[in-house]
Amino acid sequence: MIKFNNLSTDAPYVVFKELYNESMKASQKNIEAICIASYSSDNKEVNARFVNLKFINDNKFIFFSNYESPKSQDFYSHNQITALIYWSSINIQIKMKAHIMKTSKEFNQVYFAKRDEKKNALAISSVQSKTIESYEAIQKNYELSLKKSNLTECPEYWGGYSFTPYYFEFWEGHDLRLNKRDVYEMKSNEWKHGILQP
Repeated sequence: MIKFNNLSTDAPYVVFKELYNESMKASQKNIEAICIASYSSDNKEVNARFVNLKFINDNKFIFFSNYESPKSQDFYSHNQITALIYWSSINIQIKMKAHIMKTSKEFNQVYFAKRDEKKNALAISSVQSKTIESYEAIQKNYELSLKKSNLTECPEYWGGYSFTPYYFEFWEGHDLRLNKRDVYEMKSNEWKHGILQP
């Protein structure tokens, strides 16, 4: 689930929450799954991966990751992303464009301290996306990490990312591909609404 805190009353956020509630009622699995697409200026490559969206605070979407991971390196080199959600239970796709930034150390520490210590042990033990000799080695590192006493202390290399969209597209699938596409785009400090052809 996604936790909403003082959600913005701007139109695209109201639509987002309405669709989220509808999807929850339809028993959507993995409702917090969001695909983040990024670009590496250094490698001239586009990457994408799913993460778990944890919070929407006012107008900020927040997820957590290893700050030394490949996606984090992408964010450092090019801070513009596209985010995509698909809720199959209601056949809705939501696309957002935004700039991304780290959350504060204080925010990270408070969140980390409240997490399940088993999840924290994995965050501490894993050098995310780095090659390792075997899956058994991953398990061993994790088991060693579980024995540590600092499982509520957030490491420097782990924390949150926050993005505030400047573009939303709400895609609603219909028969014969007569799909409805509502767009909200921030222009001159206000949201402009439009309809795109299928």
